[in-house]
Amino acid sequence: MNSKVILITGGQRSGKSSQAEALALSLSDHPVYLATAHIWDEEFRERVRMHQAHRGPQWTNIEEEMLLSRHDMTGRVVVIDCVTLWLTNFFFANDSNTSRSLELAKAEFDKFTKADATYIFVTNEIGSGGVSDNAIQRRFTDLQGWMNQYIASRADEVILMVSGLPVTIKSVAK
Repeated sequence: MNSKVILITGGQRSGKSSQAEALALSLSDHPVYLATAHIWDEEFRERVRMHQAHRGPQWTNIEEEMLLSRHDMTGRVVVIDCVTLWLTNFFFANDSNTSRSLELAKAEFDKFTKADATYIFVTNEIGSGGVSDNAIQRRFTDLQGWMNQYIASRADEVILMVSGLPVTIKSVAK
């Protein structure tokens, strides 16, 4: 197995996670689902539980808010869902400092993706909906856009989801 990075991006409810899960299952009988969300209340905890139950027993579920590289994915197919929530954790841990958050997230991405595995990153195109009137939201949108560009530049494949349909943006033969 050679290391491969796939980025699946799109708007809210565009089918990104479903596409990532289907792709992972086509590549492995026992993929890993690495969830990056911070669970902030009981409603969200229940949502996470329902998603895990929906995926089924063939999945290895891991909850990791920031330090993805703590988990050795060598030889595995792993869905990282999602970059937006992962970046949110860096952003708030660094007092909304965009530069510091971006620096740390890039370093963690590079460290995590060194292992020989297939990485399927799910992210959001939050900047395509207009400019927010909230300064913190604008800074986070910048962070998200820059990190998406960083991952896409290193990805072997980039898929844009539009209304449940995958559109290949980048494909590098290995």
